[in-house]
Formats: sequence, structure tokens, C-alpha cells
Amino acid sequence: MKIVVIGGTGNIGSKLVPQLAQHGHDTVAAAPTTGVNTLTGEGLTDVLAGASVVIDVSNSPSFEDSAVMRFFETSMRNLLAAEAAADVAHHVALSVVGTERLPESGYFQAKVAQEQLIEKSSIPYSIVHATQFFEFVASIADDATAGGTAWLAPVLFQPIAGDDVAQAVGRISTGSPLNGRVDVAGPERFRMDEFFRQALAARNDPREVVTDPHARYFGAELSEGTLVPGSDAILGETRYSDWPGRTAA
Repeated sequence: MKIVVIGGTGNIGSKLVPQLAQHGHDTVAAAPTTGVNTLTGEGLTDVLAGASVVIDVSNSPSFEDSAVMRFFETSMRNLLAAEAAADVAHHVALSVVGTERLPESGYFQAKVAQEQLIEKSSIPYSIVHATQFFEFVASIADDATAGGTAWLAPVLFQPIAGDDVAQAVGRISTGSPLNGRVDVAGPERFRMDEFFRQALAARNDPREVVTDPHARYFGAELSEGTLVPGSDAILGETRYSDWPGRTAA
């Protein structure tokens, strides 16, 4: 089975492509560096020829509100049109747990728009909502930092290893389309502020973490359950304390 991974050279894509290939699938990594650009449509017709499944794990190069909306809407329309012309049987998209609960954030508004385009298309689909990746701990802390202090809310937080996300997406992509969503998350649940105190300490990061119930997360205020999955979520196996990148600078 031919599977095309849009964003196949990125954080999740670079893990997903070899996993699928090891299971005998004809897997193609598609990205601007390989001549495929969903924003312009370049290379889509050729790369999707004969594809049964398309997995979209791409992300916007800019998180500025108008740019990220333009990226997800334009690239999604181009990709879905090319998939329809190629008779693709299953579209799989990676999104974020809590997307629909964060309307204040321009990024999450754009992810909602992306998902709506998928749901309205004629192509059978599966949308995978993942919690925050372990690999994004540093960037989340940086976004929360002002004046050398990280301000974080004491809300529930259940991050997941990128490898576990890739495994879940791969399994879903080779099954029947869900025509709906599924959540994937890490095996442990924390308080966000406490998690980051421990995570930054493990990296020898001197920043103080201050608990602030009104601290913003990429522009949005969080409630207790905004970032955690439903009770039927698929759980990864990797604990943060066992993750090899935990102490990376």
C-alpha cells in the first residue's frame, strides 16, 4: 500500500515514515525539501499518484494569526483536491487535543478550520488529536516566559512522546477510516506548573516557574481540562522520566 506522509521530514513525519516502511508499506516523505509544497500545490499530483492513504503531519512555518490560518486553509484545500483527483481512500490528519476549546488562540482557530475542511470533504478520514509532545517542552516554556520567569497555570497536563504519537498515527492510518476523531496522550497526568518545575530543573534551566491560574498558553487562558484527552484516549507507553531527551539542553 502506498502511503504519502505530508510533512514527512518533520518531527513526527521523520519517525512515522520509517515505521510504516518497516511494516512493508511503500511510504513517501513529502515536504518542500522533496519537491512537494501543499501551500502552492507544487508536486502534489505526482506524489499522490497511486496513493491509498495520505497522512498530514505538516505544520505552519509561522504561528502569526493570519499566516497560520492562510497556511492551514490553503494547504488543506490544495491537498484535498489533489487527493480527490487521485482517488485517495483515507486521509489522516494530526491535530491537537483541546483545539476546539481554545478559541482565543489564532493557531487553534486555524486548526479548527483545517478540521472542518476535512470533515466536509468527500474523502474518508481520521483525525488524531494528540496532547503536547515531550519535544515541545522547551518551546512551551519559552512562550510562557516573561522577564526570565515562566508563568504557568496549575491545570491538568498529559504530554506524550513523539515516537508514541507516530506509532498511534501509523496504526490508525492502516486501519479503516474513523470518519471522526480519536485522542492520543501520554500515560501520566500532571499539573502543568509542577511538570515544568521538574522538567526545567532536569535541563539545568535556571528559570523560576510561577504558578498563575490566568497564565496564557499560546495566547489563550486555560481551564482545568482544556489540554487533557477524553476517557477513551489511546495512551502511549513512554513516561517523561524515561524519555531520552528529558535532560537535553
